[in-house]
Amino acid sequence: MITAFAVNNGILEQRSVDGPDDLDQSIVWIDLVAPTAEERGWVEDACEQSLPTAEEMSEIEATARFFEDEDGLHVNSYFLYEDDDRYINLNVAFTLSNRRLFTLHDRDLPTFRMFRLRARRQAEFATEASEILLGLLETTVEQLADELEQVYTSLESVSQAVLSEETQNMHEALAQLATQEDTTGKIRLSLMDKQRILSFLSRKSLLDGDDRQELREILRDVESLLSHTAFLFEKVNFLMDAAMGFINIQQNQIIKIFSIAAVVFLPPTMIASIYGMNFVHMPELSWTFGYPLALLLMLLSGIAPYLYFRHKGWLR
Repeated sequence: MITAFAVNNGILEQRSVDGPDDLDQSIVWIDLVAPTAEERGWVEDACEQSLPTAEEMSEIEATARFFEDEDGLHVNSYFLYEDDDRYINLNVAFTLSNRRLFTLHDRDLPTFRMFRLRARRQAEFATEASEILLGLLETTVEQLADELEQVYTSLESVSQAVLSEETQNMHEALAQLATQEDTTGKIRLSLMDKQRILSFLSRKSLLDGDDRQELREILRDVESLLSHTAFLFEKVNFLMDAAMGFINIQQNQIIKIFSIAAVVFLPPTMIASIYGMNFVHMPELSWTFGYPLALLLMLLSGIAPYLYFRHKGWLR
């Protein structure tokens, strides 16, 4: 799908694209979402601009993710996307060439929808290709900040469950902590990617004074959010250690109960084993009170260890 945008009276106006003839010189932003081979051909032929392949977009080297050549300025960036209650980072390719921005991605991202809504409502919000690029980066940083706030809120609820006296849901708490750690890791990766991209853009001459000031502000926001992710990682690790500690305590309590039960029943078992032997010459077998005496010995030998453990406080 191809969506084109042109500036009309300071407002970013969306235009439908049914063929290469619709991509005239007034278009400042061409957004391609999972384009077909035919749609890619329209853009490349009408705009004389080559688009990156999926393999090029997935490169992780810094020199392959943001660079400048004869075809313009190229930036590949991670954008957070929620898919089936799990977060993933999707690659988005930006190409800035001849005062026109090309964006290429596989799915329609909430960040792009939010930016388009703002640009259509606010005059002079984004009227040039470089401003659109910065606006998209700023919008995704705001989205990442909102996601970090949700992670923190979730960790607070898990923290109350872990540190409370009710420890029966520790396995569920560990599952939630693992999910939040995974989410925080993906957010941190996206933020680190934005930090490198913004540093790269700051070294280029395509931005004017106002844009450079906005870029520095976005970069400061990214750096503060990175510090916050480090705090969240520490909190997650603390809660995981606490949850594992409580689980170990629970397991130790169970093992202690079985150990004490084994020790308590060991002397009665030994006495029962002795008098269960089938030897002919056993004087106690002919005693009148031999049976009740054996039962009494078994009872006392079981009570004695129990009282001793209780006196030592090992049953608590």
